[in-house]
Amino acid sequence: MILVKNEQKFPINIIKLKQNARTILEALDYADFDLGILLATSKAMHEYNHQFREKDRATDILSFPYHQIKAGDRIEATTEDEMNLGDIILCPEYINEDLPRWNRTFQERVDILLVHGICHLLGYDHIEDEDYAVMKLQEDALLAKINALQE
Repeated sequence: MILVKNEQKFPINIIKLKQNARTILEALDYADFDLGILLATSKAMHEYNHQFREKDRATDILSFPYHQIKAGDRIEATTEDEMNLGDIILCPEYINEDLPRWNRTFQERVDILLVHGICHLLGYDHIEDEDYAVMKLQEDALLAKINALQE
């Protein structure tokens, strides 16, 4: 189940967000896993980023994996409780303010961040160049799945 909790007022298409999340999970063969998405205010995101990353500012997305796995490994859930990918926090207000830097529409940026966050839940990271290259391939493949549905 994909649960979206909206605690902010910036307009965002929650139906499309859920549809795209479902498409991503299906493409990854995790359609039966849970995913939580929190839509937070800039103030709340600032607090979360400070609390969990020791960064004293808002950001666009934070990811909190339920499982600690390596990129490319498969989650082997043995109980229903373990059928959880984790949680993502998105900050629509920050995403919108940051758009000029990316030369994308708001929806394109949300899609990119959703894919990025889910990849983090599955062990992908971008700390080292080699890891970034692996993560980028996965992100591009998942974005192609989303984009195919929107054509």
